[in-house]
Amino acid sequence: MGTTKVLYGTESGNAELVADEVAETLDAAGVKAEVVAMDIYDVTELSEAGFVVVITSTYGEGEMPETTAPFQETLLEARPDLSGLRFAAFGLGDSTYDTYNNAIAVLSSDLVALGAQRIGETGRHDAASGESLTEVAVAWAAGILDLL
Repeated sequence: MGTTKVLYGTESGNAELVADEVAETLDAAGVKAEVVAMDIYDVTELSEAGFVVVITSTYGEGEMPETTAPFQETLLEARPDLSGLRFAAFGLGDSTYDTYNNAIAVLSSDLVALGAQRIGETGRHDAASGESLTEVAVAWAAGILDLL
């Protein structure tokens, strides 16, 4: 397996923090990982990526954050064949909103609609829980390692 891209989309920086921790967890287990902001990632590379991790927060009332929106828009316009792609997904949200973790649900659905296969359960962090964002993400990433 080549370098696993850990793609993140964020509004306030929390998803980038999670991406860094997930990449460190993967690296420590021998899976080379590179963190890349979604807004600078070329979606046409997804069809050849093999495996990626996607991490995004949900902004406002269920919207895509600033750096996820361009990625999703380009993905839906380009519509690459992702039948050879496997991905793991992690979302950040706040369960006090009706649209809790909506962005990762929509993005995952878009990837699957283009042929990608999600592995494992979608990880989710709830800001209202009081749990450590990075601890939840690292525990989730460790579980994903068993599926690679």
